[in-house]
Amino acid sequence: MSAGEAITAEGLEALKAELERLESEGRRAIAQRISAAREHGDLKENAEYHAAKEDQAHLETRIARLAERLRNAVVVETPSDSDRVHFGGTVQVADEETGRAQTFTLVGPTEADLKTGKLSAESPMAQALIGAAPGDVVEVATPRGPRRWRIERLGA
Repeated sequence: MSAGEAITAEGLEALKAELERLESEGRRAIAQRISAAREHGDLKENAEYHAAKEDQAHLETRIARLAERLRNAVVVETPSDSDRVHFGGTVQVADEETGRAQTFTLVGPTEADLKTGKLSAESPMAQALIGAAPGDVVEVATPRGPRRWRIERLGA
């Protein structure tokens, strides 16, 4: 892997879309707020103006961070015929203790979102899963002690 940030092709498209939205709609909305606040008179005591300027600074920081992530992004191709868990792949696992099944897609750290089943490939869970095959059992250290997960199947 190169020094860049691993990302899926889908994650790269989402990143580009968010950056585009902030650079166009986001900047336009802030400019309108600043313009409207200026019309309220004295800028020294104009809370609306100062709030809009502060929001503008936050927006520009967010745009700069996204642009930096985009420059450093390295799209990792995902093998479509793999019989093992890999970056960009989806895996269904079952907790050996409770039997509860969960499905995860292994993604770059900035794409991770557990609510949607996107697990950072850098997480201890993903690290244990990578390279495992259906039927394998992996052990993951957790704050409550080790947990064992059985790989049920690969794919969505």
